[in-house]
Amino acid sequence: MVVRVAERAMQSAAQSVIVATDSPEIQAACDEHRIECLLTRDDHPTGTDRIAEIAQQLKLPDNALVVNVQGDEPLIPPELINQVAQALSDHPSCAISTVAVVIQDLAELANPNVVKVVLNRSGEAMYFSRATIPFIRDAATQASIEHLRHLGIYAYRADFLQAYSRLEPAPPEQAEALEQLRALWNGYRIQVHVASKAPPAGVDTPEDLERIRSGWNA
Repeated sequence: MVVRVAERAMQSAAQSVIVATDSPEIQAACDEHRIECLLTRDDHPTGTDRIAEIAQQLKLPDNALVVNVQGDEPLIPPELINQVAQALSDHPSCAISTVAVVIQDLAELANPNVVKVVLNRSGEAMYFSRATIPFIRDAATQASIEHLRHLGIYAYRADFLQAYSRLEPAPPEQAEALEQLRALWNGYRIQVHVASKAPPAGVDTPEDLERIRSGWNA
Protein backbone atom coordinates (compact mmCIF):
# COMPACT_ATOMS: atom_id res chain seq x y z
CA MET A 1 0.00 0.00 0.00
CA VAL A 2 2.82 2.42 0.79
CA VAL A 3 4.26 1.76 -2.65
CA ARG A 4 0.93 2.68 -4.23
CA VAL A 5 0.83 5.93 -2.22
CA ALA A 6 4.38 6.80 -3.31
CA GLU A 7 3.49 6.11 -6.94
CA ARG A 8 0.56 8.54 -6.68
CA ALA A 9 2.81 11.16 -5.08
CA MET A 10 5.28 10.77 -7.95
CA GLN A 11 2.54 11.95 -10.31
CA SER A 12 2.41 15.28 -8.48
CA ALA A 13 4.73 18.25 -9.00
CA ALA A 14 6.93 17.22 -6.05
CA GLN A 15 10.66 17.47 -6.71
CA SER A 16 11.24 14.27 -4.77
CA VAL A 17 9.17 11.60 -3.03
CA ILE A 18 10.56 9.90 0.07
CA VAL A 19 8.95 7.28 2.29
CA ALA A 20 9.69 7.86 5.98
CA THR A 21 9.30 4.78 8.15
CA ASP A 22 10.64 2.92 11.16
CA SER A 23 9.78 -0.42 9.54
CA PRO A 24 12.48 -2.51 7.82
CA GLU A 25 9.69 -4.38 6.01
CA ILE A 26 8.40 -1.17 4.44
CA GLN A 27 11.94 -0.17 3.53
CA ALA A 28 12.44 -3.54 1.80
CA ALA A 29 9.22 -3.09 -0.20
CA CYS A 30 10.33 0.39 -1.27
CA ASP A 31 13.77 -0.87 -2.25
CA GLU A 32 12.16 -3.57 -4.37
CA HIS A 33 10.17 -0.95 -6.27
CA ARG A 34 13.05 1.57 -6.42
CA ILE A 35 11.31 4.09 -4.20
CA GLU A 36 13.51 6.25 -1.97
CA CYS A 37 12.97 5.37 1.68
CA LEU A 38 14.63 6.61 4.86
CA LEU A 39 14.48 4.92 8.24
CA THR A 40 13.63 6.95 11.32
CA ARG A 41 13.57 6.33 15.04
CA ASP A 42 10.67 4.21 16.26
CA ASP A 43 9.67 6.46 19.19
CA HIS A 44 8.08 9.40 17.37
CA PRO A 45 4.74 10.37 18.97
CA THR A 46 3.35 11.88 15.74
CA GLY A 47 3.88 11.73 12.00
CA THR A 48 5.00 15.35 12.07
CA ASP A 49 7.83 14.46 14.45
CA ARG A 50 8.90 11.68 12.08
CA ILE A 51 8.98 14.06 9.13
CA ALA A 52 10.96 16.56 11.20
CA GLU A 53 13.66 13.93 11.65
CA ILE A 54 13.79 13.35 7.89
CA ALA A 55 14.00 17.09 7.20
CA GLN A 56 16.96 17.23 9.58
CA GLN A 57 18.61 14.19 7.98
CA LEU A 58 18.32 15.84 4.57
CA LYS A 59 19.43 19.26 5.88
CA LEU A 60 16.56 20.91 4.03
CA PRO A 61 16.71 24.72 3.76
CA ASP A 62 14.35 26.60 6.08
CA ASN A 63 12.04 27.65 3.25
CA ALA A 64 11.68 24.17 1.72
CA LEU A 65 8.08 22.94 1.47
CA VAL A 66 7.41 19.40 2.69
CA VAL A 67 4.08 17.64 2.06
CA ASN A 68 3.03 14.84 4.39
CA VAL A 69 0.95 12.19 2.60
CA GLN A 70 -0.37 9.44 4.85
CA GLY A 71 0.68 5.90 3.97
CA ASP A 72 -2.92 4.65 3.96
CA GLU A 73 -4.11 6.83 1.04
CA PRO A 74 -3.37 4.74 -2.07
CA LEU A 75 -5.95 6.65 -4.15
CA ILE A 76 -4.91 10.18 -3.19
CA PRO A 77 -5.23 12.51 -6.20
CA PRO A 78 -1.83 13.95 -7.17
CA GLU A 79 -3.55 17.30 -7.76
CA LEU A 80 -4.50 17.44 -4.07
CA ILE A 81 -0.79 17.22 -3.20
CA ASN A 82 -0.12 20.11 -5.57
CA GLN A 83 -2.96 22.16 -4.08
CA VAL A 84 -1.82 21.85 -0.46
CA ALA A 85 1.75 22.79 -1.42
CA GLN A 86 0.53 25.74 -3.49
CA ALA A 87 -1.63 26.96 -0.61
CA LEU A 88 1.43 27.19 1.62
CA SER A 89 3.58 28.75 -1.09
CA ASP A 90 0.94 31.44 -1.64
CA HIS A 91 0.74 32.35 2.07
CA PRO A 92 4.25 33.06 3.40
CA SER A 93 2.92 34.09 6.82
CA CYS A 94 1.67 30.55 7.44
CA ALA A 95 3.82 27.67 8.69
CA ILE A 96 1.43 24.91 7.62
CA SER A 97 -1.28 24.31 5.05
CA THR A 98 -3.90 21.61 4.91
CA VAL A 99 -7.15 20.74 3.15
CA ALA A 100 -10.85 20.67 3.99
CA VAL A 101 -14.06 19.88 2.12
CA VAL A 102 -17.65 20.95 2.73
CA ILE A 103 -19.60 18.34 4.68
CA GLN A 104 -22.53 17.07 2.65
CA ASP A 105 -23.63 14.19 4.89
CA LEU A 106 -25.10 15.58 8.11
CA ALA A 107 -24.31 12.31 9.89
CA GLU A 108 -20.64 13.29 9.73
CA LEU A 109 -21.25 16.29 11.99
CA ALA A 110 -21.83 14.10 15.03
CA ASN A 111 -19.10 11.58 14.16
CA PRO A 112 -16.03 12.13 16.35
CA ASN A 113 -13.87 10.34 13.77
CA VAL A 114 -14.65 13.18 11.34
CA VAL A 115 -12.49 16.17 12.27
CA LYS A 116 -14.10 19.55 11.70
CA VAL A 117 -12.35 22.89 11.16
CA VAL A 118 -13.50 26.51 11.39
CA LEU A 119 -11.73 29.15 9.29
CA ASN A 120 -11.27 32.88 9.63
CA ARG A 121 -11.96 35.30 6.78
CA SER A 122 -8.44 34.73 5.41
CA GLY A 123 -8.97 30.99 5.08
CA GLU A 124 -6.77 30.18 8.08
CA ALA A 125 -7.74 27.60 10.69
CA MET A 126 -9.19 28.98 13.91
CA TYR A 127 -9.76 25.57 15.53
CA PHE A 128 -10.00 21.87 14.74
CA SER A 129 -12.33 19.59 16.69
CA ARG A 130 -13.98 16.20 16.76
CA ALA A 131 -17.09 17.99 18.00
CA THR A 132 -19.56 19.81 15.77
CA ILE A 133 -18.10 23.25 15.09
CA PRO A 134 -19.44 25.78 14.66
CA PHE A 135 -22.41 24.84 16.84
CA ILE A 136 -25.67 26.12 15.36
CA ARG A 137 -27.47 27.82 18.23
CA ASP A 138 -30.20 29.39 16.11
CA ALA A 139 -31.69 27.26 13.33
CA ALA A 140 -32.38 30.39 11.32
CA THR A 141 -28.65 30.82 10.70
CA GLN A 142 -28.02 27.22 9.61
CA ALA A 143 -28.41 27.92 5.89
CA SER A 144 -25.55 30.44 5.97
CA ILE A 145 -23.03 28.06 7.61
CA GLU A 146 -20.87 25.52 5.79
CA HIS A 147 -19.37 22.88 8.02
CA LEU A 148 -15.92 21.75 6.88
CA ARG A 149 -14.33 18.34 7.22
CA HIS A 150 -10.57 18.36 7.67
CA LEU A 151 -8.53 16.01 5.50
CA GLY A 152 -5.27 14.69 6.93
CA ILE A 153 -2.80 16.01 4.39
CA TYR A 154 -0.35 18.77 5.36
CA ALA A 155 2.37 20.90 3.87
CA TYR A 156 5.02 22.39 6.18
CA ARG A 157 7.91 24.79 5.95
CA ALA A 158 11.09 22.98 6.96
CA ASP A 159 11.97 25.51 9.67
CA PHE A 160 8.58 24.92 11.31
CA LEU A 161 9.22 21.17 11.40
CA GLN A 162 12.34 21.72 13.48
CA ALA A 163 10.46 24.05 15.83
CA TYR A 164 7.52 21.63 16.16
CA SER A 165 9.69 18.79 17.37
CA ARG A 166 10.75 20.96 20.32
CA LEU A 167 7.22 22.01 21.38
CA GLU A 168 5.49 20.43 24.34
CA PRO A 169 2.11 18.78 23.69
CA ALA A 170 -0.71 21.30 24.14
CA PRO A 171 -3.78 20.79 26.37
CA PRO A 172 -6.31 20.97 23.49
CA GLU A 173 -4.12 18.62 21.44
CA GLN A 174 -4.21 16.07 24.25
CA ALA A 175 -7.95 16.51 24.77
CA GLU A 176 -8.87 16.09 21.09
CA ALA A 177 -5.95 13.83 20.04
CA LEU A 178 -5.23 16.21 17.15
CA GLU A 179 -1.57 17.10 16.67
CA GLN A 180 -2.26 20.20 14.56
CA LEU A 181 -3.68 21.89 17.66
CA ARG A 182 -0.13 22.05 19.05
CA ALA A 183 0.75 24.44 16.24
CA LEU A 184 -2.30 26.65 16.81
CA TRP A 185 -1.72 26.64 20.58
CA ASN A 186 1.77 28.02 20.00
CA GLY A 187 0.67 30.75 17.61
CA TYR A 188 1.53 29.16 14.26
CA ARG A 189 -0.86 29.89 11.38
CA ILE A 190 -2.44 27.17 9.25
CA GLN A 191 -3.77 27.97 5.78
CA VAL A 192 -6.65 25.74 4.68
CA HIS A 193 -7.41 24.98 1.04
CA VAL A 194 -11.08 24.10 0.56
CA ALA A 195 -11.18 21.43 -2.12
CA SER A 196 -14.15 21.10 -4.48
CA LYS A 197 -14.66 17.44 -3.58
CA ALA A 198 -13.36 14.86 -1.17
CA PRO A 199 -10.67 12.44 -2.37
CA PRO A 200 -11.42 8.70 -2.43
CA ALA A 201 -11.49 7.17 1.03
CA GLY A 202 -8.28 5.76 2.49
CA VAL A 203 -7.72 2.40 4.14
CA ASP A 204 -8.76 2.18 7.78
CA THR A 205 -10.19 -1.34 7.97
CA PRO A 206 -9.68 -4.77 6.32
CA GLU A 207 -12.89 -4.10 4.38
CA ASP A 208 -11.40 -0.89 3.02
CA LEU A 209 -8.35 -2.81 1.88
CA GLU A 210 -10.45 -5.34 0.01
CA ARG A 211 -12.41 -2.52 -1.64
CA ILE A 212 -9.18 -0.93 -2.88
CA ARG A 213 -7.81 -4.25 -4.10
CA SER A 214 -11.02 -5.01 -5.98
CA GLY A 215 -10.80 -1.68 -7.75
CA TRP A 216 -7.27 -2.39 -8.95
CA ASN A 217 -8.17 -5.90 -10.10
CA ALA A 218 -11.35 -4.82 -11.90
